[in-house]
Amino acid sequence: MARVTVEDCIDKVSNRFELVLIAAHRARMISGGIEPSIDRDNDKNPVLALREIALETVTFDELMESTIESQQRQIEIDEPDDEDLTLLIGEGQRDKEANSDETANEDLLRALMDAQSSEEK
Repeated sequence: MARVTVEDCIDKVSNRFELVLIAAHRARMISGGIEPSIDRDNDKNPVLALREIALETVTFDELMESTIESQQRQIEIDEPDDEDLTLLIGEGQRDKEANSDETANEDLLRALMDAQSSEEK
């Protein structure tokens, strides 16, 4: 493929704006050190990214997810399940949890802080 244009890739990605976003993100990934999935053939990173999309060596879903993750500023943290909570709090402190929500929140916070400090060590 001597020359890659948007028309070569538009059947792989239906929206031209999404194509530009994911191709630019892929080009930044390549310039950041990620190994391209095809031979470079003396092409620059944006052309190489478009060639990868046109040849479908990288998937649209994979690139879109990577693009979204790179733009996120806040990391989502899952709250612990009830089973994890009982493991963190311990057997003897389960009765305290039933007494009040405030006590349970304080115990959970303490247990999470203890767990985090033990992971750092």
